[in-house]
Amino acid sequence: MDTKCKISDEETKTANLSNMEDSCKESIPSPSPEPTKQNGRKRLITGLSLLAGFGLIVYGGVPVIIITCFFIQVKCYQEIIKIAYHMKKIPDIPLFRTINWYFLITANYIYFGETLTKHTQVFIKKYYLLQLLAKYHRFFSFVWYFLGIIWFLTMLKKRLLRQQFSLLFWTHFILIAVSLQCYMTLQNMFEGLIWFIIPMWLIILNDVFAYTFGRLYGKTPLISLSPNKTLEGFILGGLSTFILGAVLSFIFCHFQYLVCPIKYIEIDDRIVASTNCTRSYLFQPIPYYIGNTGLYLNYYPFIQHSLYMSIFASIIAPFGGFCASGFKRANHVKDFGDLFPGHGGIMDRFDCQFLMMTFVNVYISTFVKSPDVDNVFKQIMELSEEAQLDFYLRLKDSLSDAVLLKTN
Repeated sequence: MDTKCKISDEETKTANLSNMEDSCKESIPSPSPEPTKQNGRKRLITGLSLLAGFGLIVYGGVPVIIITCFFIQVKCYQEIIKIAYHMKKIPDIPLFRTINWYFLITANYIYFGETLTKHTQVFIKKYYLLQLLAKYHRFFSFVWYFLGIIWFLTMLKKRLLRQQFSLLFWTHFILIAVSLQCYMTLQNMFEGLIWFIIPMWLIILNDVFAYTFGRLYGKTPLISLSPNKTLEGFILGGLSTFILGAVLSFIFCHFQYLVCPIKYIEIDDRIVASTNCTRSYLFQPIPYYIGNTGLYLNYYPFIQHSLYMSIFASIIAPFGGFCASGFKRANHVKDFGDLFPGHGGIMDRFDCQFLMMTFVNVYISTFVKSPDVDNVFKQIMELSEEAQLDFYLRLKDSLSDAVLLKTN
C-alpha cells in the first residue's frame, strides 16, 4: 500500500508540474513583430539616405569623391583599431596611439602618391614642394615608413611587448585591407567614373535583393557565419543584380561625363576637370538588328564587362561580408560601429565594396587598360638624348615595317 501511495503521489506531482508548464507557456506572449518592423524601417531610411548621399557625392565630382574616400578609410581604420585595442587590453601609453595614425598617413602617401601625381600634373607644376614630393616619392616613402618603425621600437614596454607587436601587425593588416582598397578605388575612378559607379551599384543591388528575397522566400541557410543569409536570397539576388546591372550600364554609357577618363587641364588660369574625350570602343554604340524588321537596339561593349562584374558581385563579393562576419564573431562584437542606424558602422557597409573594387582594379589592368600616350611621352622625355634617338629609330623602323605589311 505504501509503495502504491508513493507512486501515485509522484504521478500527481508530475501531472501538476506539466500543467504548470503548460499554463506558463500559454501565459508567455508570442514575440511581437514590432522590433523587427522598426529595424526594417531604420534600415530602409538609412539605406535611402546613403543612396541619396552617394548621388550627391558623384554629382560633386572628383574632389568630393576623393575626400569621401579618405573619410571612409579613416573611419574604417578607426573602427577596426578600436577593436584591436579592446582585445589586446593595452593601457594608455603616451603617444602610442599616435603611431597608428602616423602609419595611416604614411601608407596614404605611399599608395596615392604616384596615382595622384600621374593625374594632377597641372597642380604639381604650380608648387615646388609638390614637385619634390612627387619626384622623390619612393625615397620619401621608404624614409617615413622606417621612421615609424624606429618610433614604434622606442615606445616598447617590456611587460607589453607581445601586445604591442601584435598591434603593429594589426595596423599593417588594416592598411592592406582598407588603405590599399581605397587606392584601387581611386585608380578605377580615374579611368572613368563609370568604373567607380557601376561596381558600387552592383554591390548595393545584390545586397538589397538578397536581403529582400531572403526575407520573403528564404528557408535554406547559406553559411553559418551569417545565419540571416539564405540560399534563396543568394540566388535570386544574384539574378536581379545580373539583369539590373546590365540595364544601369546601358543607361550610364550615354553620359559623356561618366565614360571619359578624368584629366585636369588649365583654362584661363583655372584648373578644371575635363570630361571631353574620344570615346573608347567600349562606349561606342553598336546597332543590334532585330530580325528583318529594320528595328535595332544599341549595344555597348561595356555591358559585357558589367556582366562579368555582376557575376563577381553576386557570387564572390558576398564572401567579403562573410569574412567580416567571422572577424566580428572572433572578436565578440556585433558591428564594427554604430554610425548608421540598422546598418552598423562604415566597415559594415563597405566590406563587400572593398573586395569588389579590388577585383575591378585587377580586371581593368588585365583586360581593359592600354598604355597612356601622355605617360609614355613623359617617360621618353626623361631619357637621355642618345636613348631618345635610339627610341626614335626603333619606332621609325617598326612603323615602316607595318606600312609595308599593309601595302603587301
